[in-house]
Amino acid sequence: MSAPSAQSNILVAVDGSPESDAAVVWAARESVLRHAPVTLMHVISPVVVSVPLEPMFNAPEWYERSARHILRHAERDFQSSLAGPVPVDLHLVVGRGSVVSTLADASKDAQMVVVGSRGLGAFRRLVVGSVSSGLLHHSHCPVAVVRTDPTDADLRGGDAPVLLGLDGSPASDAATAMAFDEASRRGVELVALHAWSDVDIYLMLGADWHEYETQASELLAERLAGWRVQYPHVCVRWRIVCDKPAYWLTEESRRAQLVVVGSHGRGGFAGMLLGSTSSAVAQTSSAPVIVVRNR
Repeated sequence: MSAPSAQSNILVAVDGSPESDAAVVWAARESVLRHAPVTLMHVISPVVVSVPLEPMFNAPEWYERSARHILRHAERDFQSSLAGPVPVDLHLVVGRGSVVSTLADASKDAQMVVVGSRGLGAFRRLVVGSVSSGLLHHSHCPVAVVRTDPTDADLRGGDAPVLLGLDGSPASDAATAMAFDEASRRGVELVALHAWSDVDIYLMLGADWHEYETQASELLAERLAGWRVQYPHVCVRWRIVCDKPAYWLTEESRRAQLVVVGSHGRGGFAGMLLGSTSSAVAQTSSAPVIVVRNR
């Protein structure tokens, strides 16, 4: 297994699950858009055995063989998903240790981590697994969470827009930058969705929605003005809703090819790495989600 290059790479967590396969396919296309090298990493975790094993069973050797098999399978998926002979600097790496901490440490040298929404752990019923959830909290770079969808084999590309969750806070600036960049690379429209409130405003008697809508439009125009100058070729439209941003982002994700959100916004504390909206969207979005931490 070769070591990754010094160039900032796209790091993909690989475990052999269908969600992992989807993450590999999505990362392959993203690497072409970004002209970036890719590292496929499978982590061998320490295993505690409570019963005696057969003398002929060599656990370390078995896990090494399994890891190489999983990575070779991921490599085939990666190469087959590329449209034609596109040269991509690809590296296969076996990590050892805690899965989340090993991947989080590797993320220090990555421009993005790509992970399936859930893996081969014991709790398959969870929408977002422990690894993807852990990376959302501890990664040193943006995290893309990819779900499998049998009705959308091409991971919803084409002309579908990039969807940005924008709350108007400075914490969403990094997410805005990435959303414009992604829309530009893909040649698609950018939809900026803004919710005036994080709570149900219909509980607020006497609220003047038209006044709030006007204020929100002015806020969005101000926040997006500089980016629209930097990316004049990106068509931008925005949608303003009353409340519950996670709900509306999930609904709008059905028509998007990618969702970009910040790690925390107006409701987040400075020390909180993941807000309730970004966490909820990562769990419920129909499209891949990139969670961006504002540094």
